[in-house]
Amino acid sequence: MELRQLQYFLVVADELNFSSAADRLNMTQPPLSVQIRQLEEELSVVLFERTTRKVKLTAAGRVFQESTQNLLDQLRSNVEDARRAAKGEWGRLALGFVPSATTENLPPILRNFRARFSDVRLDLHELTPEQQVRTLRDGSLDCGCFYLPFADAHPFGDRNLMSAAISREPLVAALPPGHRLVARRKVQVSDLGDEPFVLVGGHSGQGLREIILEQCRRGGFVPRVVQEAALVQTIAGLVASGVGVALIPASVRRIQKTGVTYRALQDEPLDVEMGLIWIRGNNSPVLAGFIDVARETNALHVR
Repeated sequence: MELRQLQYFLVVADELNFSSAADRLNMTQPPLSVQIRQLEEELSVVLFERTTRKVKLTAAGRVFQESTQNLLDQLRSNVEDARRAAKGEWGRLALGFVPSATTENLPPILRNFRARFSDVRLDLHELTPEQQVRTLRDGSLDCGCFYLPFADAHPFGDRNLMSAAISREPLVAALPPGHRLVARRKVQVSDLGDEPFVLVGGHSGQGLREIILEQCRRGGFVPRVVQEAALVQTIAGLVASGVGVALIPASVRRIQKTGVTYRALQDEPLDVEMGLIWIRGNNSPVLAGFIDVARETNALHVR
């Protein structure tokens, strides 16, 4: 049984006239009759009652007409889905992100992506950078979003990882309730030298951690770390609890934590980049579409 035989059958069933059906199919009547006869032999079913005066569908023919029409409709739909998937207009994107990405950096990209690719399903996962890299490597995540750079050492050292910045913002000081520096409009980094520090911890935020440590070195001190945390939201909460001071990206100020006071740095603050991360060689059209939208929303710099 061939697809064209099913298409021929539907035209004959619609016309109920072999001559008219042949004209519609741009062929002669004898080959069309042969194709329908071969189809009936393949099915071991008579589809048409033929007389010298008319052609009529049998009961089996009427059932086969409906099911064949449904089949071809579904096939056309499948073909269209495949074409749209090839263009990134249909499918799924699994995106990991750190919570601070949702304060201002990621939302405009997500809005623009949903507007352009409304039939792509977005699976969003709140994960630490370490979790994102692990799930990128095992293929369960298409793209990650966290602070750059990721370190060359374990667990982020991977030449197969690509990254692109979606935002750049300065570090600011986060001060606990009643702190002596709250009265100032701006603070010197060196003023924090003797303070207990809350710092983003270990591999989970290695890029951000290194930038904060460099900012402290430029201020002439190594921070006295009393507590570490994987996420900057947690750091803000610990500062609000009076555990210590912190240096965090400016966008975190949008997260309302009662008691935390944010102050700009007087000396030149270092910038922090939020970035997209994906596996080199991931040829997903959906991922390519997402990166294109991010590029148009914010200036991306592929590394």
